[in-house]
Amino acid sequence: MFIQTLQNFPKQFSWEPKVVNPENLAKKENTIVVGMGGSHLGADLVKLCLPSLSINIHTSYGLPDVSEKNLKNSLIILSSYSGNTEEVIDSFNTAFTQGLALAVATTGGQLLDLAIKNNIAYIKLPAENIQPRLALGYSFRAILKLLDETNTLGESDALVNKLDLDLIKNKSTNLIEKLQNKIPVIYSSLKNKALADIWKIKFNETSKIPAFSNVFPELNHNEMSGFDSNSATQDLMDKFYFIFLQDRTDSEIILKRIDATKNILEQQNFKVDILPFFGDTKTESIFNSLLLVDYISFGLAEFYNNDPEQVPLVEKFKKMMS
Repeated sequence: MFIQTLQNFPKQFSWEPKVVNPENLAKKENTIVVGMGGSHLGADLVKLCLPSLSINIHTSYGLPDVSEKNLKNSLIILSSYSGNTEEVIDSFNTAFTQGLALAVATTGGQLLDLAIKNNIAYIKLPAENIQPRLALGYSFRAILKLLDETNTLGESDALVNKLDLDLIKNKSTNLIEKLQNKIPVIYSSLKNKALADIWKIKFNETSKIPAFSNVFPELNHNEMSGFDSNSATQDLMDKFYFIFLQDRTDSEIILKRIDATKNILEQQNFKVDILPFFGDTKTESIFNSLLLVDYISFGLAEFYNNDPEQVPLVEKFKKMMS
């Protein structure tokens, strides 16, 4: 099932999102996207692709702690793949009570029922019984549609044919071997933080292993000190493997920091791989990177004999909270 989902992933970019109740879709200066887990990752990627947009990602109950004026000047997009995420439902009710501008992206559930009942603009995502982290093409395109970002939406159409799964799978093979019995640490520039975070999440949820992410230049002021190993701490260090996501559009000073950090870590006997972005456009580079980590994390799940699809600890936690 999981590998079939990966093979079908490029087809997500042929899906044409349709806004229901478009007359109620407000145009606002700002956007607040409310979502948990994989359901906010599409919005993270939109923000990465279009940094000039004012998008606030809210990952909790209620609404972000911003001024009343900011809330009234924002379109609040409620994003829940299942439609039953309790934090998102709570945010919907809070925002609806305050008469704020709302839109919904979901496959169904309570959230879709609320949108239909209250004539809220919504997009119904394809319900394919996959995890939200594997539906990022759908959620990415849905958010772009709700924001009327037609140029980027149109650019992403080409990914149906541009994403080369054989090339990506081949790139993953060596890294799967290198990362066996290791803890991945993913670093990127600050502007690519969303991508580094998603890499971490894929290792957590698909491979079921610990993984960590951070960004340049901040990590050079604190985190790297934690890897100044000596004989007493060497056993702690042996499991870490560093992956640097390198964007050709990163500034020269960030690229210099990447090289310098790699040298220092290698002097400490750590393994480091620099992975340059590849692709003709920003969107292609982003989704190439995401598919690469999908194949790597799947390979590691097989190595550890873990189910790459399900997230039993999350489901167990939800039952404890119900």
